Amino acid sequence: MKIIMLFSPAFAIAAFLFDLPPVDKATMERGKKIYTLYCVTCHQADGGGVPGLNPPLEKTTYVAGNKTRLIKIILKGMNTHEEIDGETYTNVMPPFNYLKNQEISDVLTFIRNSFGNKSSVITPGDVRYVRSLKK
Repeated sequence: MKIIMLFSPAFAIAAFLFDLPPVDKATMERGKKIYTLYCVTCHQADGGGVPGLNPPLEKTTYVAGNKTRLIKIILKGMNTHEEIDGETYTNVMPPFNYLKNQEISDVLTFIRNSFGNKSSVITPGDVRYVRSLKK
């Protein structure tokens, strides 16, 4: 078991990462296609983002952390001047709520397991659940 401390200005999260099973190759391929279509322009091919404009996707609490929060970002977008891991980003991210549950789960699983990230998968059921939430 590895213990990784992820810090943000408001709090520290201790994440216990066990050896995760490999992510299905087909999921990663589908996720990469969706990432290339919708995400690469702002977050870049290497997931590094654009300083001050678009946040990186590599090793951030938003990507590696809470699945519900991450899914909500895809479904609802993000406003300007969002602070992520101590940095402020000013570009608006539009909602991608028109994507199917499978597409969202594929792209988020791809992101959570690319760019130096290694996190659990997000399933279509996870996305369906978050869509059902009132807030």
